[in-house]
Amino acid sequence: MIFMKTIEETRKEIEAIDSQIVTLLAQRQACAKVIGENKMQAGTNVFVPDREEQLLKKLEAQAAALKIPCMNIRAVYREIISASVALQMQKTVAYLGPAGTFTHQAALKIFGSSVDLSAMHTVGEALSALQAGKVAYAVLPIENSSAGTVAEVLDLLAETDLQIVAQTQMKIEQCLICRGRLEDIHAVYSKDVAISQCTEWLRHNLPRAELFNTPSTAVAVKYAMENPNAAAIASRVAAEINGVPVLEYGIQNLEENVTRFIVVATQKNRPCENCSEKTTLSVLVKNEVGTLLHILQPFEKNGINVEGLTSRPVPGRKWEYRFFLDFFAAWDDERFQKALKELEPDVVSIKCLGSYPTV
Repeated sequence: MIFMKTIEETRKEIEAIDSQIVTLLAQRQACAKVIGENKMQAGTNVFVPDREEQLLKKLEAQAAALKIPCMNIRAVYREIISASVALQMQKTVAYLGPAGTFTHQAALKIFGSSVDLSAMHTVGEALSALQAGKVAYAVLPIENSSAGTVAEVLDLLAETDLQIVAQTQMKIEQCLICRGRLEDIHAVYSKDVAISQCTEWLRHNLPRAELFNTPSTAVAVKYAMENPNAAAIASRVAAEINGVPVLEYGIQNLEENVTRFIVVATQKNRPCENCSEKTTLSVLVKNEVGTLLHILQPFEKNGINVEGLTSRPVPGRKWEYRFFLDFFAAWDDERFQKALKELEPDVVSIKCLGSYPTV
């Protein structure tokens, strides 16, 4: 006869295992503290995204061999790592707030729930806080798959010495949030980038509604709270936080609507180990015929893939432009440095906005 353990016996076994786990976590935290102290002395970034990703992938491989779902291990260790980073980090992380924005969700995805987050009203406020040393990092949206780049973020970064040190991508579901009925909506509030992601739905369903730009999608929900004839375009999380019903889910133009978010720091990353990197450049050009061709040729010649290209007018300088380029190459790549040397005679200035892992 096979005797099965009772529930009580099994619970006691789990309690013993949990006790061991807590002891091991305490030991892990002690090690993390030592690493943090060394980073502080060396003046390097506490947050090391490529190291975190390598650790998570290694743990996922071990979990798979033990028949544990990889997503479960990633979720658990995301928070264990978050606790370690919080122990090492003496400042908060800024994000474009308030709570409930997609940027808030991206910050939680990147740093976990143990790291203290500070909501900022604007992109400029977040970057100013970082420059002033009030926060350790800033998380900002930089590009959407349907609406394009976030011009404000690029323009402000180009005027600073701050560095992009990490990125993440998130699928974005835009929702129409309102206390009233669809047919009674006269105004729609949201951030300009969010509105541009939903133009087709708005054109077909609310063609006469007036559109208003707000500092963030979460701020837009505040307007929807106050006026039943006003709606907001924001996330379902923002709707839940503020207790406002969602009238329509998934109103974005494209089903695969993805936004890329970046982590900005005061100093650059250390060279990435065993991972692919992306570099973002700001290039101020001369107002001459063939300028764009001259910019791209050195990179094509040296086998560097240009992933993205955006042009922005230079404030206060009529008909002069700054180009922002994304490359699949590290700043210290010999081919990349060779291309930059060849590019220098044809531009006014070149600034690296950061080299960072593509994970």
